[in-house]
Amino acid sequence: MGFNIGLSGLRAATSDLNVTGNNIANAGTAGFKQSRAEFADVYAASVLGSGSNPQGSGVLLGDVSQLFNQGNINYTQNSLDLAINGNGFFQTSNNGEISYTRAGYFGTDRDGYMVNNFGYRLQGYTVDANGNLQNGVVDDLRIQTASQQPQATSSITQVFNLNSTNVRPGNAGTSAAPTFDPSDPLTYNSSTSLNIYDSQGNSHVMTQYFVKDDATAVSGGQNTWVMHVLIDGLNPLDPQDAANTPMSFNVAFDTSGQLSTITDTVGGTAGTGYSIDPLTNEITFLSDTTGAAGDGWIPATVDTTGASPTGFVWNGALGSTDNITFDPRGTTQNASAFSVSSVSQNGFTTGQLSGLEIDDTGVIFARYTNGQSTVQGQVILASFANMQGLTPVGKTAWVQSFASGEPVIGTPRTGTLGALQSGALEDSNVELSDQLVNLIVAQRNYQANAKTIETESAITQTIINLR
Repeated sequence: MGFNIGLSGLRAATSDLNVTGNNIANAGTAGFKQSRAEFADVYAASVLGSGSNPQGSGVLLGDVSQLFNQGNINYTQNSLDLAINGNGFFQTSNNGEISYTRAGYFGTDRDGYMVNNFGYRLQGYTVDANGNLQNGVVDDLRIQTASQQPQATSSITQVFNLNSTNVRPGNAGTSAAPTFDPSDPLTYNSSTSLNIYDSQGNSHVMTQYFVKDDATAVSGGQNTWVMHVLIDGLNPLDPQDAANTPMSFNVAFDTSGQLSTITDTVGGTAGTGYSIDPLTNEITFLSDTTGAAGDGWIPATVDTTGASPTGFVWNGALGSTDNITFDPRGTTQNASAFSVSSVSQNGFTTGQLSGLEIDDTGVIFARYTNGQSTVQGQVILASFANMQGLTPVGKTAWVQSFASGEPVIGTPRTGTLGALQSGALEDSNVELSDQLVNLIVAQRNYQANAKTIETESAITQTIINLR
């Protein structure tokens, strides 16, 4: 019996040495979780029991469990490296074979899929053809590296203040004001510009000129302005119009300086190429559909052939198919300098992919050279009721087992799942000083059990030598 007890001790010490050695070997492996050898004593059983003072029969390896405590976060220079700070595992797919890992070595393959250093594809919520995140649809995450197609401007929002102390240009006491001339700043009080885009991503400058109209003959008097609109310094409806006739609107304010009404210069709410919503004061600039004068805004370019008398022709592109809505709500007339407090428009030109960002909730943003950013997907995490039940399969990965239970899928920072850190990796959670001490203890245990066998051998030899 002594030989068996000593032999079981040797086996246990060998297992302990193997587990400790594996921990030490993986002290520098990102996402590695240290293991612990767990032993149990053995007692022989008999039909009538062994009484209250049984003799032990040795030791056995009860289990090799893994400790899933957090490793240190180590920052890298790769924005696609990911670390989990808290609970959860990355879910990866190798041709449909699902595994789970804490090692966040990620990059892209030649097809744009996010893969780890073994080529396994990272799983997450993907986006549809319109760039909308599809929550609940888990698939391979893919980075769209193609150029971003241009988008024609369909919405402009602008809030500005007109100086109520301004007077009409020219002689304010007469019934006539100087003829508006965009090249002569003495014919208007203030102006502002912004870029808008056509269907091919060409940039155009939309300029608004504001003229105070305080003639006593005009209804509203001191609270009425005229807003002239030119695009690229041209008539928006006909770039070959020699007079460069602007679209013009009456902008009226109430006595508190709040925007009251916007009408065209003859008092209506509709004209050639535009319409006005009388409830919201939003102006809709129609988009040309044929390139013929009068249908709506005609994107223009310089005539290089010299055939056009004014030097500008249709550039072959169109405006947004949804037309262009100009929203000036919030505009005021107060006794302060002219200023534009906010302006935005939703058009942009063609863009090249310039970088990627992943936030702590796993949302992947792609940045483009045109200043735009789009969502490319969202990384998911998986958690298990019994992490100890996961089966390690190497390559710093685990697979689901019956003991682990089903994975619970979610996005970072939801429920019990941790947060993501982009540009970082989680270090191994092995504490080398502890493992080196364990190595010494396992070595002593091995030596002691070997001594048990040696002693048993000596006793047996004594019995054999009896005469």
